[in-house]
Amino acid sequence: MGSGQAVVVFGAYGHTGRFVVAELRDRGFVPVLSGRDAGKLEALAESFPGLEVRPASAGDPASLDRALAGAAAVVNCAGPFAATAAPVIEAALRAGVPYVDVAAEIEANADTFAHFAGRARNAGAAVVPAMAFFGGLGDLLATAAMGDWTAADEVHVAYGLSGWRPTTGTRASGAVSHERRDGRRVRFTGGKLEYHHDALPSVKWAFPEPMGVRPVIGEFSMADVVTIPSHLAVPEVRSYMTVEAVEDLSAPGTPAPAAADERGRSDQTFLVEVVVRSGGEERRATASGRDIYAVSAPLAVEAVDRVLTGRTRATGVASAGQIFDSADFLHALSAHLSFELRR
Repeated sequence: MGSGQAVVVFGAYGHTGRFVVAELRDRGFVPVLSGRDAGKLEALAESFPGLEVRPASAGDPASLDRALAGAAAVVNCAGPFAATAAPVIEAALRAGVPYVDVAAEIEANADTFAHFAGRARNAGAAVVPAMAFFGGLGDLLATAAMGDWTAADEVHVAYGLSGWRPTTGTRASGAVSHERRDGRRVRFTGGKLEYHHDALPSVKWAFPEPMGVRPVIGEFSMADVVTIPSHLAVPEVRSYMTVEAVEDLSAPGTPAPAAADERGRSDQTFLVEVVVRSGGEERRATASGRDIYAVSAPLAVEAVDRVLTGRTRATGVASAGQIFDSADFLHALSAHLSFELRR
């Protein structure tokens, strides 16, 4: 448990940030509410009496230093992460505290690995990007499925979502990524990220029951194309998304997620299946649960807890599967998702 340690949540009033704040409190940490909008922070504090509010801006290093003063760690929930990740990581390095974010932006995560790997390693600091549903969960599943394999030919990550009600933050981050790519698509093939204009294929994926065979969009690349190959020797990482979810995300009128239970979770469900292939052998890992935004909170908070208690396997910039015992991590989240490994 958190033993009363203070953890700054930057972007605390955002959709995912609120779940992170609640999860930190449930785990015995003391969240510190931070972000650029003081009014929204104060409004959030009314729902969490007794929590400290520390306004800060990614463009104001001094304000970030004040926000992180005396904290044990920081969780960055403020997208677009292309604008916030680097400044908050810099502040975490200055403060000497671990950094975790929930970034789903492919380029922002690639930037974190490229720009901070050496500095974070030399400082003995933990910087864990994409510690969320997209990026972190797929990496944990792929690493668990790999097991004792030192290399594999390919990794496939299939997302079975009952639907996708994107948040304002998701849409804003998607717009930034689209602009950075100049409208191109991205995939990980031949051991590197490749940008292209090819149309995405429509195929079928045989998910475990009760979902079964579903039409999916192939090469629907998410942050897994950064996190998985950052430490696993695999030249091909492909991801797939159910057609219904893609249609929801693409439609400008799709509403934001609405609370459907006392914890604020939506009624959306997910099933993620990872297939790792090497030669003629195949291994699989699956995770299922409810609400892709809400489940990012226990993923991020479990990461914070493990870093602060020394249950890590690496220092520097490291993805979930590299820094943590992946199978043990996933089993620890049994209250939030179901995990199955088939080797």
